[in-house]
Amino acid sequence: MHSIAKSIYSRHKNFWSKTHLLTLGEGGLLFVLALFIQHFAYNYIDNRVVGTAVQDLLLDNLAVLNLDIFIVQGALLLTFILIGLLVAKPQYVVFSIKALALFLIVRSFFISLTHLGANLHQITLDVDGTGFWLYDFLYNAKNDFFFSGHVGSSFLLGLIFWKESFWRNFFFVCSAILGMSMILAHMHYSIDVFAAPFITYGIFVIATKLFRKDFQLI
Repeated sequence: MHSIAKSIYSRHKNFWSKTHLLTLGEGGLLFVLALFIQHFAYNYIDNRVVGTAVQDLLLDNLAVLNLDIFIVQGALLLTFILIGLLVAKPQYVVFSIKALALFLIVRSFFISLTHLGANLHQITLDVDGTGFWLYDFLYNAKNDFFFSGHVGSSFLLGLIFWKESFWRNFFFVCSAILGMSMILAHMHYSIDVFAAPFITYGIFVIATKLFRKDFQLI
C-alpha cells in the first residue's frame, strides 16, 4: 500500500506543472459553472414542469423490475471508481473535468426543452437505501428524461479512457447495464437510453476540439 501511494504521489508531483495547474483551475471553474446550470435546470423541471406520460414500444411490453441497486448504488460506485482513477492517473484529470462539465451543460439544455411525465409504472427508489441521500443530492431529479445521464456519463467515461482497454470496456459495459436497468425499471423512456450514446459521442468530439491541449495530455 505504501509503495502504491508513493508511486501515485510521484506521478502527481511530476505531472502538475504551473501550466497544468492553471488549466486545472479553468476546468474547476467550468465544472462549477456546469453544476450551477444543472441546478437551475433541475429546479425548473422539478418545480415548474408537469409532463404527460406517453406510450413507449419497449416499456409497454416489458414487465417492471425493481433495479434500484443498479440505478442508485451503481451510479455512486461508478463515481467513486472515477475519483480513484483520476487520483491514480493525473493525466486524465483536466480533460475529464472539462468533458464532464460540457456533458452537464449540454444535458441541462436538453432536459429543459421537452417535458414528458414519468411512466405510470416507474419504480419508486428506496429512500432508505445505502447512499440514497448522496445520490439524491448529486444526481436525482424528477423529470430529467431526455437524455439518460446514467447511460451518457458512463459512455463518456469509456470514450475518455479509450486507450485503457480494461476501463474502456468496463465503462461501456456499465453504460449498457445502466441502460437496461433504466428501461426495465421504467425510469426512462427507451429513446432517452438509446439516444444517449450518440449525443454523448458528439459531446466527446466537441470536447476534444474545444480542449485539444488537455486531451493531448492523455
